Amino acid sequence: MLKLWLSVLLLFTTVLAEAQAPAPLSVRLKDLASLSAAAGYRLLGYGLVVGLDGTGDSDRTAFTQAALKNMLEQMGLRLPAGQLQVKNVAAVMVTAEMAPGAVRNARFDVLVSSVGDAASLQGGTLLATPLRGSDGVVRALAQGPLSIGGYGAGGGGSSQVNNHLSVGRVPQGGWITQSLAADLAPDQALTLTLYQPDFTTAGRLAEALNGQLGPGRARASDAGTVVLSLLAGEDPAALLARVEDLPVQPEAPARVVVNERTGTVVMGENVRILPVAVAHGGLTVRVRERVAVSQPPPLSGGSTVVVPEKKLSVEEAGGALWEVPPQGTLGDLVRALNALGVKPRDLIAIIQALKQAGALQAELIIM
Repeated sequence: MLKLWLSVLLLFTTVLAEAQAPAPLSVRLKDLASLSAAAGYRLLGYGLVVGLDGTGDSDRTAFTQAALKNMLEQMGLRLPAGQLQVKNVAAVMVTAEMAPGAVRNARFDVLVSSVGDAASLQGGTLLATPLRGSDGVVRALAQGPLSIGGYGAGGGGSSQVNNHLSVGRVPQGGWITQSLAADLAPDQALTLTLYQPDFTTAGRLAEALNGQLGPGRARASDAGTVVLSLLAGEDPAALLARVEDLPVQPEAPARVVVNERTGTVVMGENVRILPVAVAHGGLTVRVRERVAVSQPPPLSGGSTVVVPEKKLSVEEAGGALWEVPPQGTLGDLVRALNALGVKPRDLIAIIQALKQAGALQAELIIM
């Protein structure tokens, strides 16, 4: 009787634990893969950002002056090159990627990066910029106000900067002028390309398709490709519309993404750290400048002059030694460092050092 009660109690405990365990996360097929025939298309362009508050390129950037001169000549204005002032203008490179299956007039975000010596793109507006693909054909245009996710201010020898000011985005600032036509099924088969190649995810996607359409319809050819065969007379577009909402459980990779411009760190739940000890001490250098007046003694014949005075101070914060336990996660390390007051940029340096030491068991991506 005691063994029977113990067996019942063990079974009840197991069922209760399974009921309380979170269900595996499922993602729609359309969010995991796309047709290889409708893959993304990378775009590149050269343009000008105007409306800057004196933080644009200097007069030494000849290509900015030449671009501004050409633009004004196209508008019927002819000025000597020596009369052009470009302190409110910055030359930039514009990059973007057309989404798979994007059609004419579809909108997308563009990334704008300074190529001159502009101090900041804050408050600027990107002028109409043609975006070309690898074949040299203009596929899209980009224009609009920039969002840089930071700010900068200064005066009198002092300044304060938050985040990176020479790179920004134009939300929905690009629109497609020439779409890419694609044949959905040139070989009576659809090739699905995973956004994040993984053998486990590809196998699960093929199993889900076979369970929905019948055995043998889909197979994973490699970590990033699933081939879906078509029946005679089957409409590819109707088949994709039927299966694109099919739930699939993806395999999340162990990955840490770092954005050094904004101090952002994003990590996955599968990140693991080998036993290691960590200590970090930050070095802060402050330079302060103020203007003082030097007054000569009476009847000395001297003159009153303004003298700038600079004060330099260096501070090094003490770093406590912390040991990561066996099978520790990156979340354990982050919580411990946050308790010690470590700032995001110091955390980025520590993560990079952990990767170099071989303790971080994850892929490190620096944006």
